[in-house]
Amino acid sequence: MKYKRILLKLSGESLMGDKQYGIDNERVKQYAEDIKTVHDKGLEIAIVIGGGNIFRGLSAEKSGMDRAQADYMGMLATVINSMALQDALEKVGIKTRLLTAIKMEQICEPFIRRRAVRHLEKGRVVIFGAGTGNPYFTTDSAAALRAIEIKADVVLKGTRVDGIYTADPEKDPLATKYEEISFREVYDKGLNVMDMTAFTLCEENQLPIIVFDMNKHGNFMKIASGEPIGTLVK
Repeated sequence: MKYKRILLKLSGESLMGDKQYGIDNERVKQYAEDIKTVHDKGLEIAIVIGGGNIFRGLSAEKSGMDRAQADYMGMLATVINSMALQDALEKVGIKTRLLTAIKMEQICEPFIRRRAVRHLEKGRVVIFGAGTGNPYFTTDSAAALRAIEIKADVVLKGTRVDGIYTADPEKDPLATKYEEISFREVYDKGLNVMDMTAFTLCEENQLPIIVFDMNKHGNFMKIASGEPIGTLVK
């Protein structure tokens, strides 16, 4: 396998499947099965999930809600998603730990970096919930931060698009895909990979990002094996 320790970033919207909001249990089950195939090969896996399928802080702010309040609500949405994925993973026989940046002792452990690393070393899948624990930071930033803290080899950003394109492929039929691109080129071309805070964190710490289609069964395994799926940013 190409990597030893990976951080998988999933958007909250990806858990919706074909629904308009909420959680599609079949999609979550598919993710759990894909994660299990990689985990069974001995890779250490950490996961960060967004909360946009339940609540979006930025949208709430635009309708008049206080931004910090809205962001905290979004953090709670990520914990709901994390619990759903944790349940699905344990149903396929994987031991997991949910660590959150906001204390919720009845349902999860508080995030402690050394404890997270120890769980990974023991072969548990670690899910990080509640973002960074701070308003004004996205779950992309949480993914970048946690990946750096646990010394992950790569951030795998699972989306519904199979990589980074010159334009939005869902809107522009002429958009072409990049197989590989540098951090500087992403800045210069104004491409939307992650928010700039998260992206800069990865660049400064020389942490590569791979954007790929997580909804296609088997893609996660191909990437973990080193196949050139999606787009590599390095």
